[in-house]
Amino acid sequence: MEQAQGELCRLFARINDAGDFEKLLEDLCTYTEVEQLAQRLLCAKLLLKGYTYNRIIELTDISSATLSRVSRCLRHGSGGYREILARYGEDGDGLQS
Repeated sequence: MEQAQGELCRLFARINDAGDFEKLLEDLCTYTEVEQLAQRLLCAKLLLKGYTYNRIIELTDISSATLSRVSRCLRHGSGGYREILARYGEDGDGLQS
């Protein structure tokens, strides 16, 4: 299984077109799974910007358990959210005004 995960990560790293990546995600994941991934990323961005748990839940409708997991990853995880968002993230928070 680790080999398959490594191959998946290497494939992701080679894709440099958002449209191609979107097509692959649509085939790999259900709509709900993609939506949940996007929601977790948005919550990480909001936490890094200093939003409170209550405000994030109000804005995103994420469960408190999932938000807590994202927060734990920011504090004790591999640093992926923080590093990748700093390197590749957009300035906006992804919320509709």
